[in-house]
Amino acid sequence: MMNVVFLWHMHQPYYVNPLTKTALMPWVRLHAVKGYLDMIMVGRMYPEVHLNFNFTPVLIKQLQELAQREVTDAWEELSRKPASELSHEDKIHILENFFKIHWDNLIYPFPRYKELLDLRGQNYDLTTIKESTRHFEDQDYLDLQTWYNLSWCGFSAEENYPELKELKRKARGFTEEEKNRVLDIHHEIVCTVLNYYREAKDAGQVEITTTPFYHPIMPLVYNTDFAHRCMPGRELPPPFSAPDDVKAHLRMAQELHESVFGEKAKGLWPSEGSVAPELIPHFKEEGIEYFCTDEKVLFQSLPPETDHIELFKTWACEFEGARVNALFRERPLSDFVGFNAARQTDQEATDFLIHHLEHLDEVVPSDNPNRVVGVVLDGENAWETFHDGGKSFLHMVYQRIQASHKLRARRLGDVFAEFPPHNTVHHLHSGSWINGDFDIWIGDGEENRGWEWLGKTRNFLIEYAAENTLPSEVLENAWREIYAAEGSDWFWWYGPDFQTDSDFLFDELFRTHLKNVYYLLNEVPPKYLSAPIRQKGRLFTYTVPTSYIYPELEQDKESYFDWMGAGHMNLENSGGAMYQSDRIARELYFGFNPENIFLRFDYKGQSPDQLIYTFHKPEPARIVINREASKHNKLETYLAKIERSKDGVRYYSRKETVHLAIKPQRIELSTSVHALDWKSEGETVTMTLQILENGTEKEIYPSTGLIEFTAPSPKFTLKNWFV
Repeated sequence: MMNVVFLWHMHQPYYVNPLTKTALMPWVRLHAVKGYLDMIMVGRMYPEVHLNFNFTPVLIKQLQELAQREVTDAWEELSRKPASELSHEDKIHILENFFKIHWDNLIYPFPRYKELLDLRGQNYDLTTIKESTRHFEDQDYLDLQTWYNLSWCGFSAEENYPELKELKRKARGFTEEEKNRVLDIHHEIVCTVLNYYREAKDAGQVEITTTPFYHPIMPLVYNTDFAHRCMPGRELPPPFSAPDDVKAHLRMAQELHESVFGEKAKGLWPSEGSVAPELIPHFKEEGIEYFCTDEKVLFQSLPPETDHIELFKTWACEFEGARVNALFRERPLSDFVGFNAARQTDQEATDFLIHHLEHLDEVVPSDNPNRVVGVVLDGENAWETFHDGGKSFLHMVYQRIQASHKLRARRLGDVFAEFPPHNTVHHLHSGSWINGDFDIWIGDGEENRGWEWLGKTRNFLIEYAAENTLPSEVLENAWREIYAAEGSDWFWWYGPDFQTDSDFLFDELFRTHLKNVYYLLNEVPPKYLSAPIRQKGRLFTYTVPTSYIYPELEQDKESYFDWMGAGHMNLENSGGAMYQSDRIARELYFGFNPENIFLRFDYKGQSPDQLIYTFHKPEPARIVINREASKHNKLETYLAKIERSKDGVRYYSRKETVHLAIKPQRIELSTSVHALDWKSEGETVTMTLQILENGTEKEIYPSTGLIEFTAPSPKFTLKNWFV
């Protein structure tokens, strides 16, 4: 049988300002009432399916602080405030933030919630929000306060508290008492959710692993110059090296883990799977017997000719006499669950996962009993994208595994006890689960500035403590702020890799932790810590066409000026909160002239199997581009067709001409504007781009919303005329 290790990773950064005892963002509470509760409640229904959960200590700490009312959740306080007492600033905050939830699954299905979204406007800025406050009555704000917190409640919360379903059915006209009852339920779940995990652990069904306390990228905290090993030539910040901090994160993690779950953790998910050989002795010293990271780390650690089948076994890693076991995650299946399963039907997604797991049982040599596959991924963010919060998918997967004669779901400790490694990695690669490097967290100007300011603050603390006698509590709290600032999450949001409308709040939280070091020492923080590291205007977006274009689509012709004036979207920088490792898209260009529309897709790596440009306005239509099996002049062969629809759901082919040009790492096309039924000049056009593989959606752009621009018209040329 193939041993399957599911490791679900639960993590939130430290949103609390310790000096004010305020959590500035609500995601610990909101994920608790959704993913954290749902995951354990479903798992408990299948006792023969053994599971692994990774709870970061910084998440556990915040759950405890919220449960014990040691800190205030600022968004909960604003939710509880009577609607009739809301200030103008409160109303702006609510209208800006209380729609930060998955619209398709958690707003649109509820007419009243969508009505409130439409009343505010689906596209907004600070000016329009200020204007829209005039359209909201007290009852509207009360309903919005209720709906935001109600819609976050997962399927398990609804099963445990049937009144939540009744409130959804009521839909509008909520009372202050009903609103506060929803928030009371939130608090009850926050208080009890960890108990469910400990009970499952004590029953032998679940293993709980840990992570260094504040979720730092340990190799970079140990020494930022380690990044040169996997990112040679990259400009790095002034050297930052704090091996003692790595040891502190691991020690504190074990102390908290033991206090909550009754024993120290044997397993570790290094933050973002980030490892370096120098860490192995520290793992051993703190009682870590095994860790997990990505398959790319394994293959970068072994000779290039290593067979991929070597992934499906336990390994040991050695450095300077220390030996710790390791399991390397299987990337495609892990990423499928995290990114693509929600885009299929529950049955299709389950069939895909189980089929490939059972296929591994057939292809991995049966004479080796040491057969294991690691499915390791985020256990909280993915479920918002499932139509039912992942309920049906999780049930189906666990049912199929429990009934399978080829698969058995195992705890990490049981696998290593039964199958001690016979193979050893002697030169562990320094890198993370993302591309096997540290590019997400270092090497960009913003990221490097963060490391520089962190280093300056840490050095100040060391020098100040050496020159002054400080109370132990003050010194401990100051170091806690340094450790919190070392968390990976702040650097995740710096640079171009990931961008959201909360970037600047994350930036503020990072700098707050650094400033608190100075405040704790009764010193005034340096002025530079008041200046945002995050630069305005970098939020991911696209540009619209500004002039007519006439590109040459012949394969042997190409000019930079051909696409000047086209709309443009940088697809590499379209990440949200999660990273998709096999993303191939690079850039999208879209433009037109009075007769034709032109589209250009640039990609990296393997050519796409299928592209679909879907036009939602003015009339439902799409351009479908399929890769053919044969090749010509070393370039892929593609065929394209146009399909029309009356309802935007069912499409039928239409005989229209599409001109294709296949160039290295690029697919260009043109077709008549009439082929897409653009009848009126200057009408609004909205569009999305899908990338599919074997009929399964792999990527979609934009990930939320639509590309929107204006069709050709005489006014267009006048509006965009320039010398």
